Amino acid sequence: MKSLSLNNHSYKVIVQDFRQWLDIIGYAETTVYNLPNHLKEFFHYLEQNKINSINEINTQIVTDYYKQLKERRNQRRGGALSKGQLNKHQQALFKFREYLKEHHHSGINIHLKRESKNEKDALNVLTQNEIKELFKATDYSHQAERIRQRDKAILVCAYSCGLRRNELVHLNIKDVFFDKQRLFVSQGKNYKERFVPLNNHSLKILEEYIYDWRTEFYKYKETESLSINYRGQRLQGMSFANRLKAIIKATGNTDLEYRNITLHSLRHSIATHFLEQGAAMEQISIFLGHASLESTQIYTHFLELTGNEQVQNLLRKQSLQQQKYPNIPTKRRSF
Repeated sequence: MKSLSLNNHSYKVIVQDFRQWLDIIGYAETTVYNLPNHLKEFFHYLEQNKINSINEINTQIVTDYYKQLKERRNQRRGGALSKGQLNKHQQALFKFREYLKEHHHSGINIHLKRESKNEKDALNVLTQNEIKELFKATDYSHQAERIRQRDKAILVCAYSCGLRRNELVHLNIKDVFFDKQRLFVSQGKNYKERFVPLNNHSLKILEEYIYDWRTEFYKYKETESLSINYRGQRLQGMSFANRLKAIIKATGNTDLEYRNITLHSLRHSIATHFLEQGAAMEQISIFLGHASLESTQIYTHFLELTGNEQVQNLLRKQSLQQQKYPNIPTKRRSF
């Protein structure tokens, strides 16, 4: 509810500073935008209940606020807030607590249980055939050839390289190492850098875009950004999302149009496909730039839900190997 207004000056200042803090520590553009809005809604609730200082916040207040959230109407789609949306509000509260502690405040007590989601629906993984449909659709996703070629390059970076949206935005030409068949990600989550492998097919697509079609964009020499818009400026997150929608529409696949396919869905998809092909969990974790294996485990749960017996047998085999030889890493495959 970004349209809510606050009267309390200290709450306004905190929301703004919280936003800057998230940006400084390297959170994605969408997170930097959404979490402060969720915090703003919490502060609005505090104002409505005559609570004018963060020092007055206690466990019961947070619990009552969350109960009210679960009963609040979803203003965009009707009905109640989804479990995913509720978890985002929880994330805002927990991150606010972290922010307070970083700023020498004792923090706030939060006793909320994360809402359980259907992981299959949450991940929204595409099949490999659906991915092929997307790449095929870039042949007619826009009337201008340079845009179609840029669309194809976007799919390479978002799916084949598994990049997050913020990583796509900050990708530069110099980050593509053709001789080493690697893509350098300098603006990963929490500013964590990594190299991502590129196969020959992906390299060819990027090479054709950079040298044959990127040069067709206005003022292309004035920026190092890999993806640029019609003004010759760096393509931003919402533009990437809009181009994906255009590609999906170009497929003519009504099922894909109905599903909430996002750039992050492509990232989930490549991780799942690697796991299906037998890649080790540690390698997938490195590929995605996860801070720990726990973040990568969600893909094993997804495949268990889909009933993929071959992958389940592979995971059991890897688990037994780790138990028998705990100091020997699982065999890694290149991809």
